[in-house]
Amino acid sequence: MQQERQLRWISTASVAVASTLAIAKIIAWWWTDSVSLLASLMDSLLDIAASMINFLAIRYALQPPDAEHRFGHGKAESIAGLAQAAFVGGSALFLLIQSIQRFIHPVEVHRTDAGMAVMLFSIALTVVLVVAQRVVVRNTGSTAIKADSLHYLTDLLSNAGVLLALFLTAAGQVWADPVVALVIAVYILHSAWEIGHEAFEQLMDRELPDEDRARILQIARSVQGVDGVHELKTRKAGNTVIIQLHLEMDPGLSLQQAHDIADTVERELRRAFPGADVITHQDPAGLMEPGQRCWDVDLVQTERGEGAAP
Repeated sequence: MQQERQLRWISTASVAVASTLAIAKIIAWWWTDSVSLLASLMDSLLDIAASMINFLAIRYALQPPDAEHRFGHGKAESIAGLAQAAFVGGSALFLLIQSIQRFIHPVEVHRTDAGMAVMLFSIALTVVLVVAQRVVVRNTGSTAIKADSLHYLTDLLSNAGVLLALFLTAAGQVWADPVVALVIAVYILHSAWEIGHEAFEQLMDRELPDEDRARILQIARSVQGVDGVHELKTRKAGNTVIIQLHLEMDPGLSLQQAHDIADTVERELRRAFPGADVITHQDPAGLMEPGQRCWDVDLVQTERGEGAAP
């Protein structure tokens, strides 16, 4: 499958890029003794661990459903996202401490030209990886790759910050090195929160965005024979969208006719959301329990252009 090949390829590429950058930054830090470059090096070392987690998690998540995991293994990606958040957050705290210590006790930075050359190489390689990751995320919707891409985007910004710090240090602005490292650490900590929050929400089976749910309702209602839709429930496990909904139909329809209509709805939803796991239930129109609250009622009215439910 094309999506699976892309996920396997990009997770392997992430490990390779992280390893290459870490080696280059170890050499540059040894030459320069720059704390901002050390900050970037620590981030790259953690990138290797995070990318390895992704590498393993994606391969596990791509395994087909089995007798013990009927909904598949997609949530392994969300677990990998939480692990990445922990790694990123830990690196940020370490860098905060190092930056403050270096600000209090300044150290001369050496061979800034070599350090800048390594950072330019790091920026170029990271740009290529981030662009490739964005393409894969657009094609697959992978949570793990999206988290990894956000992580490498922060690397891209931090590398640019280190480059600026080395340039200013070479110009005699000794304060620039620890200050840039401190800014990078704060930004990385913020990124860790974003990665962890999204992964946590998926593990908690958060509903799909309102626009996606409104689209699902519109598609289901557009099928001939469907009089109404209620009890829409959605979630996402890895790159698999899971949709459950009740279809209201004419009570006079035969079981075969109702089944055919439901099949059409499921087929149209899978066309709109490739690879989706769609479960429908057929109800006679007008028999929804009195007082039952449909979470999708506001979406239905909004999509129709009506006012919100009271």
